[in-house]
Amino acid sequence: MNKLKRQFFWLTVWGISFGLIEAAVVFYLRQIYYPGDFQFPAVLMDDPIMKVELAREAVTIIILWAAAELSRKTLAGRIAVFMFLFGVWDIFYYVFLKIIIGWPEALTTWDILFLLPLIWAGPVWAPILVSLILIACGIILINFDEKEIILKPSLLDWMGEMAAAVLVVLSFILPGLKVAAGQIPGSYPWYIFLSGLIPGIIIFMRFIKKSDE
Repeated sequence: MNKLKRQFFWLTVWGISFGLIEAAVVFYLRQIYYPGDFQFPAVLMDDPIMKVELAREAVTIIILWAAAELSRKTLAGRIAVFMFLFGVWDIFYYVFLKIIIGWPEALTTWDILFLLPLIWAGPVWAPILVSLILIACGIILINFDEKEIILKPSLLDWMGEMAAAVLVVLSFILPGLKVAAGQIPGSYPWYIFLSGLIPGIIIFMRFIKKSDE
């Protein structure tokens, strides 16, 4: 096993393991707040537990970045590893929840995705799709970093990717606002989600092609 394959192997193991840790935490929380079954309108956590949960979510991102920081020498490589780890972690979080409690029932099942800076909510298929794309993009970028190929995104590329990311996040936060108000989310704004996701992929592939020339 060469160096890169070995790194991918252990990064994948790390992401899967972290997914189990995340699923275990959510399992404990659901035993407290949803002893029957998780459903909307959501039950808001008590203040002390909410504060700890917010801190845990913030530290989760730090832990993901710390692993990326130790994995590659360049900033582009670290961002790539972060994307890869985030995707693996998020997908296996749902895999382990399915194994442990048989949830989610389907990809269309709604979930509370994140709490910072506001509540994120959406059907399970949406974060899984984002995670699959992050994994694919992360693999491409890690291979570029290994070959020491310098990426050449323009300022316009960066602005486009940021705008795309904002739209994807907005598609989660809008229904999250209803959850925070004690309401049932209703329909998911998939048109906002896709209006960010599709251009984001196109911009990424364009500057990848440009960098590879």
